Amino acid sequence: MSSAPRKSPADKDAALTSSAQRPARGGASATSSAAAKLPSNRYIVYFTIAILGCAADLATKQATFGRLGLPNHFVDTTDPANLEQWAGPHRWWLIPGRLGIETSVNTGALFGMGSGYWWLFATLSVFAALGIFTWLFVFKAAHDRWLNVALASITAGILGNLFDRLGLWDSTGLAPEYHHGVRDWILFVWPEIKWRIFNPWPNFNIADSLLVTGAIMLVVHAFVWRETKDEAKQPVPTKP
Repeated sequence: MSSAPRKSPADKDAALTSSAQRPARGGASATSSAAAKLPSNRYIVYFTIAILGCAADLATKQATFGRLGLPNHFVDTTDPANLEQWAGPHRWWLIPGRLGIETSVNTGALFGMGSGYWWLFATLSVFAALGIFTWLFVFKAAHDRWLNVALASITAGILGNLFDRLGLWDSTGLAPEYHHGVRDWILFVWPEIKWRIFNPWPNFNIADSLLVTGAIMLVVHAFVWRETKDEAKQPVPTKP
């Protein structure tokens, strides 16, 4: 007969409860990794790119349009003062016949599609910006550094063009249909290619360039490169 004391039913229940509450081996590590706090540099990188990119877009638009004005077909010609306000060379070649600066206003989206539906594009822009922020910082996608930079670039482009679509720029003197248009100024021509779309390529701006850059980075992320889970979700060490 064993001399070990028998466990009472209460002791057995306590042991079972303790066992049930104890996390499975490896479970604590997985949970900690999934809920790891975002490093502060993810926020710094995101907001730096988004703010500086948007600021660069708006500053170049303001400087270019203030210097070169706009062609007459954008202007409300019922008042001669409007023509004087927007008078200018309208075009300036950096590389003659290939790359230059030309002011234009796009009332649609890509290649002028959806002209006049500025309110729709503005609404979609707001939801897109909110969705990006939620994905990065609520669902912690910003653990992925490449993804963080790509979506920060897209955010900068969204904000730059959203500013124009909301009519926040000074469009005084222009025809009413252009008051919520997006200001474009980069002119690119590729005369060796006979396709009409390249002669010239539709004018664009820095915001458009940031949107395209971010989109290309997303494609690269999806098909070519991505961080390992351990690298992207490495928990930040905490002080004891």
